[in-house]
Amino acid sequence: MNVSIVIPLKDEAESLPELCSWIERVVNEQQLSYEIILIDDGSTDDSWKVIRELRSTNQYIKGIRFQRNYGKSAALNEGFKAAQGDVVITMDADLQDSPDEIPELYQMIITGGNDLVSGWKKKRYDNTLTKNIPSKLFNAATRRMSGIKLHDFNCGLKAYSNKVVKSVEVYGEMHRYIPVLAKWAGFRKIGEKVVEHRKRKYGVTKFGWSRFVNGFLDLATITFVGKFGKRPMHFFGLWGTLFFLVGFGISGYLVISKIIDSNFSITNRPTFFIALAAMIIGSQLFLAGFIGELISRSSSERNFYLIEDKAGL
Repeated sequence: MNVSIVIPLKDEAESLPELCSWIERVVNEQQLSYEIILIDDGSTDDSWKVIRELRSTNQYIKGIRFQRNYGKSAALNEGFKAAQGDVVITMDADLQDSPDEIPELYQMIITGGNDLVSGWKKKRYDNTLTKNIPSKLFNAATRRMSGIKLHDFNCGLKAYSNKVVKSVEVYGEMHRYIPVLAKWAGFRKIGEKVVEHRKRKYGVTKFGWSRFVNGFLDLATITFVGKFGKRPMHFFGLWGTLFFLVGFGISGYLVISKIIDSNFSITNRPTFFIALAAMIIGSQLFLAGFIGELISRSSSERNFYLIEDKAGL
């Protein structure tokens, strides 16, 4: 199969027939074998009914229905598990992503040698105050922390080689950071393509201001897990040692001062409590590192590696 189109959705019954018809026309013109995987993320409208109707008229349309709303990351993760195409393309179901981009995205993976291609909505039709400005700040922070030079990390229109989607696990709200997850998994060829952004035709947006706060928190999480997930002692042990040494050094100063001057009071000084708190915090951080190492060593993925190729085996 050439291409799998994975589409997470929630309450998009009106747009689905037009979207699937558009995709079908594009892939047939390009003579691409395909499948469309629609993931209903707890819709309360007739989305699942529409998916079943579309499936009855097109065998290449497949559906997955969640019992409740689990979020876009969960929907993408299930879609990635089911995808069989050499190239996997994700897009939103609201018709703001154009299926006309599919052929070029496909070629950028197959002939361009990219592991992943992210869309860039250079010209947007969203509200500038509530979406454009926060999005630019979010993307700038992500570029700086991840080292990946993309303009639009949160664009739903992306293309992946099949190996990428089978190698990453998307959880929580990490769908924004799939390029970062792919980089941590060893996929370095990450490209970008300017894509058309269309005005919403049906329904309303499902995202609010909270996604930007959550986005930055998730960025901090993924940065930490990517660097220290397999070696937590390198983080907790370092800071624990520093805190403990600071506290121990202050305590040593206080003890020496007491030896020199018998009238010197240790417990009545603020530095005594600072030293005590520093040593306690340092010990707790160090123990947290040990516990993290025990958990990491017990994980089923402690020796998970991606093998690029083999010869003579």
